[in-house]
Amino acid sequence: MYYYRYDNAEVSCCYKYLMFTYNVIFWLVGVVFIAVGFWAWSEKGVLLDLAQFCGIIGLIFLVELAVAVLAVLFQSQMREWINGFFLANIKVYRDDIDLQNLIDSLQRTNHCCGAQHPDDWDVNVYFSCNGTHRSREKCGVPFSCCVADPADTVLNTQCGYDVRKKDKAEWPDHIYMKGCIAALEDWLPENLYTLATVFVVISLLQMVGIYLARSLISDIQKVRFSN
Repeated sequence: MYYYRYDNAEVSCCYKYLMFTYNVIFWLVGVVFIAVGFWAWSEKGVLLDLAQFCGIIGLIFLVELAVAVLAVLFQSQMREWINGFFLANIKVYRDDIDLQNLIDSLQRTNHCCGAQHPDDWDVNVYFSCNGTHRSREKCGVPFSCCVADPADTVLNTQCGYDVRKKDKAEWPDHIYMKGCIAALEDWLPENLYTLATVFVVISLLQMVGIYLARSLISDIQKVRFSN
């Protein structure tokens, strides 16, 4: 058996394929910047732009870290921002079917209604109790706010009609009273370790990407100078 020794430096195939695999994995978990890496690997001469790729990953990591720190330091401001964001989306609930499905899923999963309370649905023109509009949903809430009845085998999408016309003492029998912001605040402490683990894993994957990119850059420079 013969072994060949190459005198010239060459780019490590191992590093190249590890880098490619890293990019595909990151794409699968939904990281937006992987689109840049995937496109780069599909283009001729991609290795020349790895320094830019490395910088982008590092920048995203720093932004993620900064957002996490700011969220902890400015919890009240963050809560106000989330509340305003949720109300803004309630206002356009009927304008986008994807947004509508997302809010319904959030309310049904977390047993909540509105940002802080069911009356938040007054900001939506269809559900508002105010005004002279003749919407059938007036002074109601979406079906996703309704307390589920285990005996029901068919989803009743009209269960929230006129519910806010009733006496408030009767509301808990029909709809969830907790706001989704409060539900989120209750959910976070229970899942803090899970969120921390996800953050650490993503951070480590980003560091692996930087390491692989720097290794490829080093190999490319060796090949270039050896020629």
